[in-house]
Amino acid sequence: MRGLLLKYTKFGRTVYAVGSNEQSAIYMGLNVKWVKIGVYMISSFCAALGGIIFSFYTLAGYSLQNMGMELDAISSAVIGGTLLTGGVGNVLGSVIGVLIQGVIQTIVTYQNLNAWWTRVTIAALLCLFIVLQRIISIRADKQKGKG
Repeated sequence: MRGLLLKYTKFGRTVYAVGSNEQSAIYMGLNVKWVKIGVYMISSFCAALGGIIFSFYTLAGYSLQNMGMELDAISSAVIGGTLLTGGVGNVLGSVIGVLIQGVIQTIVTYQNLNAWWTRVTIAALLCLFIVLQRIISIRADKQKGKG
């Protein structure tokens, strides 16, 4: 649903435009300030909703419950194809990144390895995908210059 919202609505296309190149979005006449506020509002709402659902699930309200999960969230998105520089990415890619991360965690668990091997593997994959993204963007920039 969210993928359709981003792809087929004016707001979604504006979000991609602002994420891709903010200065170009300003030149196109898009209201970058309000788009950023809207994205932060939606993100805050989703985070609050997720926190409420998680507290109902665990029947507790411990604020430090998922401390350190930032690496998992970022790596899932990057492994799924979302650029850290913005403007490129989709929901399906992030879901695939989460599935890859889940497979890695399952393998580490079934091999009776230390849980830190999961973090090491995810960090190595994250570094690999960041380097690959950089190489791809450099090649794309070179082709734009030639064409």
